[in-house]
Amino acid sequence: MNSVLVASNRGPVSFTVSDDGELTMKRGGGGLVSGLSGVAKDEGVLWVCAALSDGDRSAVRQAPGGRLDQAGYDTGSLRMLDIAPATFHRAYNAVANSTLWFVNHLLYDIPNSPHFGTRFQREWESYRDYNGAFALALAEEAGHEARVMVQDYHLTLTPAMLRAERPDLRIAHFSHTPWAPPEYFALLPDEVAREVLEGILGADHAGFLTERWARAFTDCCAALLGARVDARGVTHEGRTTRIGVHALGVDGEQLWRRACEPDVESNVAALRAQTGDRKLIVRIDRTELSKNIVRGLVAYREFLAAHPEWHGRVVHLAFAYPSRHDLPEYREYTAAVQRCAKEIEDEYATEDWDPLILNVNDDYARSLAAYRMADVLLVNPIRDGMNLVAKEGPILSPRCVLVLSREAGAAAELGADALVVNPYDVLETAQALRTALVMPEEERTRRAASLAASATALPPQKWLAAQLDALT
Repeated sequence: MNSVLVASNRGPVSFTVSDDGELTMKRGGGGLVSGLSGVAKDEGVLWVCAALSDGDRSAVRQAPGGRLDQAGYDTGSLRMLDIAPATFHRAYNAVANSTLWFVNHLLYDIPNSPHFGTRFQREWESYRDYNGAFALALAEEAGHEARVMVQDYHLTLTPAMLRAERPDLRIAHFSHTPWAPPEYFALLPDEVAREVLEGILGADHAGFLTERWARAFTDCCAALLGARVDARGVTHEGRTTRIGVHALGVDGEQLWRRACEPDVESNVAALRAQTGDRKLIVRIDRTELSKNIVRGLVAYREFLAAHPEWHGRVVHLAFAYPSRHDLPEYREYTAAVQRCAKEIEDEYATEDWDPLILNVNDDYARSLAAYRMADVLLVNPIRDGMNLVAKEGPILSPRCVLVLSREAGAAAELGADALVVNPYDVLETAQALRTALVMPEEERTRRAASLAASATALPPQKWLAAQLDALT
């Protein structure tokens, strides 16, 4: 039995299956995995996650009880759940990514969506079943009075379900996203909104990335549940859940070691061959609706229009990696990014100057190379729980100027040393790009050093330890 358990939708590894049936294991993707992978192999820690792909399911079916570590894989203690694909699809795509993500990032086109009808009721039942599978697995694996760390919006119901199964456990839930204010959260059907809030309140400790998101959650509890909110936390139906703010940072030493490996060095050389000695404005994002890539490109076009003296002297490296292509909104957004990039190229490119290099193929080594070369890093989400890109860039480029949206959670820590912008104001963003490019060297390095110090203040190990301490 395990004394510490971590539960998340995505796990620390994933599997692909070849045509001949051979399984290949690789590191799992996503910011949450990056934040938690350092503890995956700690003694006494069990990670419980879902099988996301056919390769994952093949691996699980060959492992006793889904325990991949007991099937010979070097994963640390890991149990992967083989949830029925149809149930997983409805829970993950229809509810987690198309509903809860949209609510907390304020993404709905309100005159036209959402619609909560009979179909959504079926999808919500699958979300319940999915959360129930996690609760049951955690209940089976946890030792007496073990500490359980439940992660993110995929698993909002799990804490209360697990509490019902195992009242002896100490349970935490952590939200890696923003949280919506009550008037927007109330778009959800009343019973669903109540179930989400009460699900998280099944935990002893509910954690958030910033004070702003924590306050939005407690406001929802007060407005929609009638819960009492005070310095102790949120009290509802006789139980009190403590609220904590834990700003996830970056392991700077580990990041630097990875950024100095040969594959990154070769990418630095290749990018330098493409861009010459021109100044570089860098952005690295998934093509996620909240990342605001199109407005970032429009701001760059505004900058080029207003400052012809920079033509031929600057290149925008925009790495926009595809995300959630199961959803039509995301496929269209990726297409919109590509259309906007082509318009910039058509208008400004010359025989010896490409003003924009857009790449939509995920390549971590190339991203690290771009960080190292950045003169300006553009991070302009319309809403973001934290944004680790804003923290990683200044660590790897000691002269990088950060242009940062005020709607990123990272702005609470980094705003004093960044150029903070309204993400909807493309003209202001364009002006910030110019300010960043002409900033004196001494000021650039001073700001970057301060940003790097803030970014590494609470690396993943300390971030997790602080939450485990809160359960002691």
